[in-house]
Order: sequence, then structure tokens, then C-alpha cells
Amino acid sequence: MRQGQPDRVARMAKGLTVTKHSRQERTRRQLETERVKEIEAAWLGSLPAADRKAFVESVEAARARGPLPPPADMAPGTRPNPPRPGREPKPSKEEERRPRRY
Repeated sequence: MRQGQPDRVARMAKGLTVTKHSRQERTRRQLETERVKEIEAAWLGSLPAADRKAFVESVEAARARGPLPPPADMAPGTRPNPPRPGREPKPSKEEERRPRRY
């Protein structure tokens, strides 16, 4: 066995997988990340001071809020919106029928 295999087997047993990337891929991603940071810094530098401050505060407020809460639990098959006017579902034919009288 190779040296790293027992660790890999242990991770697989726990359900954890690790994606391996080549050295070139890691380098390319690192360069892309650095370039994006440079572009963001240049863009922020081009904004007027008041706009920059307002933008940074809005980003911080959004991060402090966190993600949206999950939607409320609904019964299975319940649509989130009522049907549009004129598009109501037709009643079943069994409800329309009346017993015949002789």
C-alpha cells in the first residue's frame, strides 16, 4: 500500500471525499483569486469616499444578516401561490353528478 491510502480509506468510510487538483490547476486558481482581489481593490479605489463607505457598510450589513430563513413547511402538493383568476382547477366529475331519480 502507498503511504496515503489508509487516510483515504478512512475518509471514504466517513463519507468524506477530497478532490485533488494538479499543481497547475492550484496555481491557476490562486492567480485568478489574486487578480480578482486586484480588480476589486481598483474598483473600490475608483469610487468616491462617501459611495465607498456606503457600499462597504451595506456589504457588512448583508453579511451580518446571514442567509434567508427556509420557507415555511407546507402540506405536500400545496402550491405556494393561489391560482390566477379564471385558472381555478375544475371540480371533479364525481362531485358534479347527482343521483338519478326514476
